[in-house]
Amino acid sequence: MLLRAIAAASLCACAVPVHAQTTHRLEASPSTVAYGWYDAAGPPVLRIKSGDIIDVDTLLTNTPAGLQRAGVPPDRIQASLKAITEAFPQGHARRGPGGHILTGPVFVEGAEPGDTLEVKILSIDLAIPYGYNGCAGYLPENCPTPRAPARIIPLDMATMTAAFAPGIVIPLRPFFGSMGVAPPPDAGRISSNPPWIHAGNLDNKALVAGTTLLIPVHAAGALFEVGDGHAAQGDGEVDQTAIETSLRGRLQLTVRKGMKLSWPRAETPTDYITMGTDEDLVKATKTAIQEMIDFLMAEKKLDRLSAYQLTSIAGNVAITQLVDGKVGVHVKMPKEIFK
Repeated sequence: MLLRAIAAASLCACAVPVHAQTTHRLEASPSTVAYGWYDAAGPPVLRIKSGDIIDVDTLLTNTPAGLQRAGVPPDRIQASLKAITEAFPQGHARRGPGGHILTGPVFVEGAEPGDTLEVKILSIDLAIPYGYNGCAGYLPENCPTPRAPARIIPLDMATMTAAFAPGIVIPLRPFFGSMGVAPPPDAGRISSNPPWIHAGNLDNKALVAGTTLLIPVHAAGALFEVGDGHAAQGDGEVDQTAIETSLRGRLQLTVRKGMKLSWPRAETPTDYITMGTDEDLVKATKTAIQEMIDFLMAEKKLDRLSAYQLTSIAGNVAITQLVDGKVGVHVKMPKEIFK
């Protein structure tokens, strides 16, 4: 399994000692969010043991004023969103440089640079009955001038669908667009917008409930953050937004000692996934492909040539997103081919 993948065969990818598992409730409030940043110097809002679960609230990436302009009545805007945007107005020292409201950082005991943080996504639930989609992104010439308010899209929690237009119904598959750890300390405070080796704003629609994300650790405690909830999204996220919404999730955070990764990886019930990001789409693509080759060599014991050939024969290369400063590419390898 990918969860046991290692960069060197001599290392043991094992969890830290098991203890009685605890679930920690983490609500979004001015004292529990990082507004627009990942930072190794960021003070943790919660400390947990490896293997514990966080039951966490996340908020959509918008403001009460923006939602009201789009037609959302004030009484349907979450009180937590109002409190956070009031506490961190534009220009506040603890806001930015990115735009996402991220819940965290969470300090995971035992996590050290060179380890891997395993994030098991146990459940994801819609927190509000609506989401929004804006207009910018990869082909902004398709957007109206002057810029129109965001489009509000009702979410049917009973059927897990959204009516986009008459005769067009979107199945909802909620996921967190941003799940990440602190970057290397020498990077300082970085924007929540572009993804990188710390994961962050991956916008990978495959990371739904029942999947696992593996992130290389760069700072003590890992300092995990989560947010940017999406109810549905296509690969590419071409207009810069999905159906953006608030979510509540249960995530199990486990330290994997001896599992040394260079880039985030993931596992779903059907696929192994490797990832790459860069300002250059070619570089991002090459990274994601090479990561899959390295995984197949380490975990499936293939030689380099066979791993490369298998990636061409059975792997699926896809553009994750095109709109976050650094583009994202992922490679999916179906599990069904391994007997």
